Amino acid sequence: MRTTVGIIGAGPAGLLLARLLHRAGVDSVVLESRDRAYVERRQRAGILEQGTADALRAAGAGERMDREGLRHDGIELRFDRHRHRVDLPALTGGRSVTVYAQTEVCKDLIALQLKEGGPLLFEAEALAVEGADGGRPRIPFRHQGREDVLECDYAVGCDGFRGVAREAFPAGGRRVFERTYPYAWLGVLADVAPSHDELVYARHERGFALLSMRSPSVSRLYLQVPAGTDAGRWSDEEIWDELERRLETDDDWRLERGPVTQKSVTPMRSFVHEPMRHGRLFLAGDAAHIVPPTGAKGLNLAVGDVVTLARALVHEKETGSPDLLDSYSATCLRRVWQTERFSSDMTTLLHRAPDATAFDARLQSARLERIASSRAAETDLAEAYTGFPLG
Repeated sequence: MRTTVGIIGAGPAGLLLARLLHRAGVDSVVLESRDRAYVERRQRAGILEQGTADALRAAGAGERMDREGLRHDGIELRFDRHRHRVDLPALTGGRSVTVYAQTEVCKDLIALQLKEGGPLLFEAEALAVEGADGGRPRIPFRHQGREDVLECDYAVGCDGFRGVAREAFPAGGRRVFERTYPYAWLGVLADVAPSHDELVYARHERGFALLSMRSPSVSRLYLQVPAGTDAGRWSDEEIWDELERRLETDDDWRLERGPVTQKSVTPMRSFVHEPMRHGRLFLAGDAAHIVPPTGAKGLNLAVGDVVTLARALVHEKETGSPDLLDSYSATCLRRVWQTERFSSDMTTLLHRAPDATAFDARLQSARLERIASSRAAETDLAEAYTGFPLG
C-alpha cells in the first residue's frame, strides 16, 4: 500500500489531519488499532478552544458542533465559599470556548473521512515505523489477520502516549520532560441537568472539584482523589455528598443530583517529548505531549499540532520548500510549553497537595483573590483558557 502521508491513529489529531490534507489535495491513509465503535465512544475532553472550533469549521466539520455544542462565554472560580465569574469575551476580544465532547468530534470526522477522504482502516495495528531517516518511511501493520506495509513520503504518529511512533526516535536524539502528580480525578457522568450554566472550578480544603457538562441534560463532574484510587469504592451518595461540600457557597446555589451512569479515575501527568520530528516522522497530540486535565487542553494541543503540520505539508507540495516542515517541532513546542505552563499553574492553583501546609493554602487563596481583583491577572487566565494562537 502506498500513500503520501501515513497517519497512525484515528483520534481527533489523526482524523483532522487527514481531513485537512484531503481538502488540500494531499492523499493519506489512516491506520487505527481499535474498532470504530471503540473510537466513537472513547470518553475524553469536552472543551474546545476558540481556535479548535474555528479549525473544525474551516475543515467542513463544524456543522453539528455549531448546532449541538454549547458556547460558553465564561467560567466560574470558587474559593473560600465565594464565586467569581471570568468573562472570557470581555477579556480576550470576543473569544469563547465550546462544550462539545471529543467523542462527537471523532464521529463527525470519521463520517467525513469515510464519505469523502482516503482510506481509514479500523482494527489496523501499526507495528513500527521504519526508515524515517530515509526517503520513504514504512509502517508495517496487521489488519484482518494479515500483515501488510504502508509506504509513505511522510509518517505521522497520532497514536497516543503508548503508541509505536515515538519508539522510532533514536534514544540519543530525544529528551523527555515529565511530572507525575500525587492525585487523580474521580469523574462521573450523571443524568441530571448541570447545576450551573458554565464550568465551575472549585478550590476547597478537602480538594479540588469541577462542575462540567456534556449536554443540557447530562452533567460531567470531577473530584480530586489520591492517585491509584479505585472508582468502585466510591458510592454514588458519597460522590454527591463530597461534591456538595467542595462546591458550597455562601449564597443559595444548590447542587442538583441525579443517576450516575459512569465512573472513572483519570491519572494526572505532564509529559513532553522533544523533538516532535525525526526525519520524515512527525509526532502530534498525546504521542508528543500530555497535560493534566485541569485546563482542558489535551485535544486542543493536538489540533494545534495537526493544523501546523497540514500547513507545512501543503506548503511543501505547493512550493517545494521544506522550511515549514523543518520548523514544525520548534513551532509546536512553543505552544506546547505555554500550554504546559498554564495547565500546571491551574493544577497547583486549585488542588490540595498531600503535604500541603496552612501557608500553602493561604497562598492559593491569595492567587485566586489576585485573579478576582486584577484585570491583568484575569486576562492572562482568560487568554490561556480560550487558547494560544495555532501555529
